[in-house]
Amino acid sequence: MDTEKNQPTTETPLEHGHEVSEIRDRLNAGPRTSYLRDWIYGGIDGAVTTFAIVAGVAGAALSSQTLLILGVANLVADGFSMAASNFTGTKAEREDHARLEAVERRHIALVPEGEREEIRQIFAAKGFEGTELERIVTIITSNERAWVKTMLTEEYGLPSDPRSPWTAAFATFAAFGICGLAPLLPYLLGGGLLISSLVTGLTFFAIGSAKSRWSLVSWWRSGLETLAIGMAAAGLAYGVGYALKASFGA
Repeated sequence: MDTEKNQPTTETPLEHGHEVSEIRDRLNAGPRTSYLRDWIYGGIDGAVTTFAIVAGVAGAALSSQTLLILGVANLVADGFSMAASNFTGTKAEREDHARLEAVERRHIALVPEGEREEIRQIFAAKGFEGTELERIVTIITSNERAWVKTMLTEEYGLPSDPRSPWTAAFATFAAFGICGLAPLLPYLLGGGLLISSLVTGLTFFAIGSAKSRWSLVSWWRSGLETLAIGMAAAGLAYGVGYALKASFGA
């Protein structure tokens, strides 16, 4: 059997090392909590909603001053609203995590045999059986913290480390503000809709390309997908603004 094909090469570098010390340090550091979705969600929504205002105002042929007032107001108000909503939602997730943890601790105290049977069935479904299965049950249920953590992950599908509401809210607000500023910058510097469209398009593409780092999708495909979504929203806003201008005869 040719084992060389299974060996890593310099052309396909591994994401982390596998020396004993590297593994120990990585596991001791614990799992990293990801706030990627908060950054992506905030960034895309910030660019989309602000550029939608820019396109809508341009479609209605309103002044640049009106555009900047509405754009900046959107950056502050909508950005805060999204951050506050994300904070509340993430806080609710943490509270639910704490509630279910309390439930499991109470069940372990009152019906330990029933909870042991749950562990037994969970690992039996993973293919363990006989003496090996009973040994796993004994090891896990001998440590209440590990027992509860296993139940939260396996029975309820919860993450081992709940996300921070404050970090999630900050990530959303920061991304919203940074990316949402892109459509307004050309107007602040004396430009117009064409330059704003180009800058915003590059922002959409950059967001999509960046998120491909955490995906198996190629950077250009991810970038084009995000670009298409953002520009479609902007096109709708421009069309609405133009139609309303025509309807009111402005």
